[in-house]
Amino acid sequence: MADRTATRPAAARSTGGPSAAASGPSAPGASGALVTSRPLDEYCGLFGLTRARLAALPGPLLDCPGGAAGLVAEARTLGCRVIATDPVYARPTAEITARALAARSATAAAMAARPRLYPEPRHCPPDRYLRSWDRARRLFAADRAAHPEQYVAAALPRLPFADGTFALTLSGYLVFAYPELFGPEWQLAALAELVRVTAPGGEVHVHPLHDGEGRRSTRLDAVRYALGELRIASEVRIVPPFAGGRHRRVLVLRRVGSPPRSHHR
Repeated sequence: MADRTATRPAAARSTGGPSAAASGPSAPGASGALVTSRPLDEYCGLFGLTRARLAALPGPLLDCPGGAAGLVAEARTLGCRVIATDPVYARPTAEITARALAARSATAAAMAARPRLYPEPRHCPPDRYLRSWDRARRLFAADRAAHPEQYVAAALPRLPFADGTFALTLSGYLVFAYPELFGPEWQLAALAELVRVTAPGGEVHVHPLHDGEGRRSTRLDAVRYALGELRIASEVRIVPPFAGGRHRRVLVLRRVGSPPRSHHR
């Protein structure tokens, strides 16, 4: 199931610039953004993927932002090469894992306050869910020490990769998750940059399309319309529930025609 229609909004672009917190390429490192540590199975659930699809990818996968996730290490066992990028990778691993541990505590509190946004306890009890984050955080720390070249310090909307580098790009819990940090112009530039580094025929998957309170983004239609003007096709794909939760909405982007040029180059 998918919604492929992006209707023309009242204002396709912001009438003003992005907020101060979202105006520069360092914006994703804003202190308000959590550094999470999700495992491979949660990635598959969030984005509607399978291990078989990841194993069959014809090229590398980009995880942006990667945080302290276990994806790079776990996907390697499938024969899938993942490059994770995040501005936090400019910091020592001990600092990153400390931020991830703080995010775990914040998530535990959020699960109690807003259970509808998380896996149903009867399918995945909170303690088991959070233990999967603990395992992913440990995997991240060990894997970054062993394979530092797969963890690239960089921030949207400027990524240090050539056009069409990745067969699949995933962006979780960033672009639409923090509307107070990232304005519509930054969101448009970030999405266009993710498409630029994704190969023709590949896809960019973006989730969630709501903020931390579960409120759907009010900018999505405007951003999709503006993407269309850049010759980027978009659809909102409905994926099955993860661990008994709700159906999820994933924004899927594909290149149409020439690669989009970065707004900041």
